[in-house]
Amino acid sequence: MGIFGFFSKEKKESLDQGLQKTSESIFSKLSKAVVGKSQVDEEVLDQLEEILITSDVGVDTTIKIIRRIEERVARDKYLNSSELDEILREEIASLLEENNTQDLLDFDIPSDKKPYVIMVVGVNGVGKTTTIGKLANLFKNAGKSVVLGAADTFRAAAVDQLILWGDRVGVPVVSHGMNTDPASVAFDAVKQGMDSGADIVIIDTAGRLHTKVNLMNELSKIKRVMQKFIPDAPHEILLVLDGSTGQNAFIQAKEFTKVTEISALAITKLDGTAKGGVVIGISDQFKIPVKYIGVGEKMTDLQLFNRKEFVDSLFKKK
Repeated sequence: MGIFGFFSKEKKESLDQGLQKTSESIFSKLSKAVVGKSQVDEEVLDQLEEILITSDVGVDTTIKIIRRIEERVARDKYLNSSELDEILREEIASLLEENNTQDLLDFDIPSDKKPYVIMVVGVNGVGKTTTIGKLANLFKNAGKSVVLGAADTFRAAAVDQLILWGDRVGVPVVSHGMNTDPASVAFDAVKQGMDSGADIVIIDTAGRLHTKVNLMNELSKIKRVMQKFIPDAPHEILLVLDGSTGQNAFIQAKEFTKVTEISALAITKLDGTAKGGVVIGISDQFKIPVKYIGVGEKMTDLQLFNRKEFVDSLFKKK
């Protein structure tokens, strides 16, 4: 049994609200595209292409979706324009499934991985430290013990912020302060996690060093020192992206996949933007599963990503 339980009514309402701007933007544009049209023709498809691109789905993924709909039009000979939103829903859900993004209702911690070590990466300003705090809260509410490591030592605000989150959530934070060795922080955090029998250790890391090589070396060093205790640590490398930046999030994902092996994505700040399509595009282009999405500022507004519920909220008529 997973530790987060079923997709509750409260979570669903939060997701609906968080994706409302994107959903309303897509539907208003779709309505204009099909007005006076009885079937999906070339003109409708051209407008649909523009709608998806302006929703930050990305050009390559948009072309893939349009091609799939064209194949359905050719196969079925006739597609009613009023069915377009349902067709889109089906194709996007199918695309997410192909990209290893699962319907997460639960998050199972492998019983043989204790502590389960998560290293969190992402540029400054995307909500990385806040996401770690909310993630710690998710785990703690599920009855898991958590240790945080403040290894983003290049920004005083990052260390202080993580300590504040630790106090707020009620979990210990290992910190050596600013301008200290990040790897030694990670080392001590994993050691404390092992000594205390913690279920999960979450390590914050620097958002950006002045060159790509420096960033790669720093992350590699952090991994090496953790592996002195746990040979296969970190068990998960979570990249945090700001969904409201649209195409910038694509660029960040591209840069971080060059310097380290990303195994999961958290996409934040979806509630303040009509660019929610970025979730679809990033999942498709990088073939990395989306694991968490941020749909609000409350501590509980970081959710496990559920493909079915996401698509349902995205295409929910208001």
